Amino acid sequence: MHQKGWKRPVTHPSFFLEEKLEWMDENCIDHEVILTLSQLYCNGWSQEDTREVIKFQNDYHARVQSSYKDKFTCGFVVQPLYLDDAIKEIERCVDDLDLKMLCLPTHYLDDNNQWHSTADLRLDPLYELANEKELAIEIHPYDGPKMIALQDVFWRFHLVWMCAQTADHYHLFSTLNFAKRYPKIRTCYAHGNQYGQVNIGRRKQGYEGRPDLFENGSHPNDSHQVDNVFFDTLVHDVLSFELMVKRQGVGRIVAGLDDPYPLGEMDTVAGCYPGKVIKEAVDLGIISEAESNQIWYDNVIQWLGFNPLENKS
Repeated sequence: MHQKGWKRPVTHPSFFLEEKLEWMDENCIDHEVILTLSQLYCNGWSQEDTREVIKFQNDYHARVQSSYKDKFTCGFVVQPLYLDDAIKEIERCVDDLDLKMLCLPTHYLDDNNQWHSTADLRLDPLYELANEKELAIEIHPYDGPKMIALQDVFWRFHLVWMCAQTADHYHLFSTLNFAKRYPKIRTCYAHGNQYGQVNIGRRKQGYEGRPDLFENGSHPNDSHQVDNVFFDTLVHDVLSFELMVKRQGVGRIVAGLDDPYPLGEMDTVAGCYPGKVIKEAVDLGIISEAESNQIWYDNVIQWLGFNPLENKS
């Protein structure tokens, strides 16, 4: 896989559709929620190129979902910089393509070369429409090398900075009270918002120690275990998973796989398999079998807002 100076090895046959279906069967996965490709968030692209690429990706996802309704629920993406285009694309994807999950990057680049979180009050029209449409939203990080002036070594932008980007988004999303202002949106954070779970105490200390810096902002406690914010399980560490359970509650956690990528729970890593951290949590008594089933099924349906297995026709 190549894109100008970027490349990624194809590390597993399930990068391809038919092989993915076989992999799902082998791992007893009945249905998957498919995110859009992070490389195509279009940060820094022209408006014309962005329109074409966004439409290409969303149309492709619509075809996959339509052809395999029993197997895939597919997301769609917009570029927040071009807000009018983003609004039109949401309407097209929901009303014409029957796509019901909006994928947003943690950050977007404006036309002055300044990065902003997508938890941005300037994007209220986007969130208002998503709330009207009662969409599920997935927040996923990317473009760290463009944001942070560090050498790209040892996969640091995937292993460290992606988690930091997600925590930064959650900091603003919760401080600006997006979940309560838009109660019909159900937002899920990729990779369990792993750093954001650890950082809650520091955020409390900062809010209470420097309230002058949080005018019109909400206390971090106000965001704990709200009904419409979810976190996936893809933290690769049962201790991090346990913290997430204690911080947010089992009812706010959905199964995350990130297949077929090597940072997903893939057997290309020795001893790894889909649902590994969930199984370890059951074995250690952190959650019960019933709670494991809730994470795999009930919570996913609650986040999506519908049961895709009941909409196959």
